[in-house]
Amino acid sequence: MKACEKKAAKKKLNGKNSLRNEIDAWVLMLPMIIILYLFVWRSTVMGIVWSFFNMKAYSVRDFCGLDNYIKVLTHTHFLPTLFNTFKYVFWSLVIGYLPPLFIAIMINEIIHFKNQFRVIIYIPAVIPGIAAMLMWYYIYYPDKTGLLNMLLGKIGIEPYQWLNNPKFTIIGLIIFSTWKGFASAMLLYYAALQSASVEVYEAALIDGAGPYRRLRHVTFPAIEGVLLLTFIRQIIGVFQVLQEPLAMTGGGPNGASTSISFQLYQYGFNSGGKATGQAMALGVIIFLILIVFTIFYFWFNRKIEERY
Repeated sequence: MKACEKKAAKKKLNGKNSLRNEIDAWVLMLPMIIILYLFVWRSTVMGIVWSFFNMKAYSVRDFCGLDNYIKVLTHTHFLPTLFNTFKYVFWSLVIGYLPPLFIAIMINEIIHFKNQFRVIIYIPAVIPGIAAMLMWYYIYYPDKTGLLNMLLGKIGIEPYQWLNNPKFTIIGLIIFSTWKGFASAMLLYYAALQSASVEVYEAALIDGAGPYRRLRHVTFPAIEGVLLLTFIRQIIGVFQVLQEPLAMTGGGPNGASTSISFQLYQYGFNSGGKATGQAMALGVIIFLILIVFTIFYFWFNRKIEERY
């Protein structure tokens, strides 16, 4: 009888401790929940609701249904800006996705001066964004005073238009954004490589595996989750590109660098308050497109986890 009473008392005490721990956890999470509500959930829901209303600046007028969406989708700028945005994503993956990985592998393989290389590569990340954009703007400057054109002049080549050339402007902006974000991606890959099993590498070396075979059969399987994460994150991040065309090209020349987020900015802030509803509708469209990529990431990540 006493044993049963002790067991019941112990169970009751464990229940109280569990409840107390759960309450403590929720109390600790409460500030973050409030911040998420104020700056993420509330604004997202309000943006979706307001996209179905006529608006004057940020004053809600009458309900208009899908009218804002129809205006956005049928606007002559929508398809070109959407195509430009996919070009940003494409060139970002071509230029900026794998080079940080290869640099991380090289730094992981070398023995001496690892810390010095990491510091040198990380320098662009600490330069303020607008200062870096202005610096690259003058690197790309289209006359003879631009740094790249000065170098071309040394070898007798006429100045190139760079960002004024519609065929190059997106590539030029992606080169800058890759340079700016290179360090963060490289360190993420490097940390993943550091967490890979040393025993597996040693076994591969004992079996006589060369660099290529180690890369294919040891390195890539060990970090494929991180590769997938950075792949989706890069698509999502570049799909929302705004600062580069806003600060460096103004969306030009002739709309060649206008992204879908830049168009949203134009609706929201450069329309005199007449197209705020369209800005909300375009925000919802971007949200839905990115949700597709996010769902794909979770689905593919689950497949990877099931394999291991």
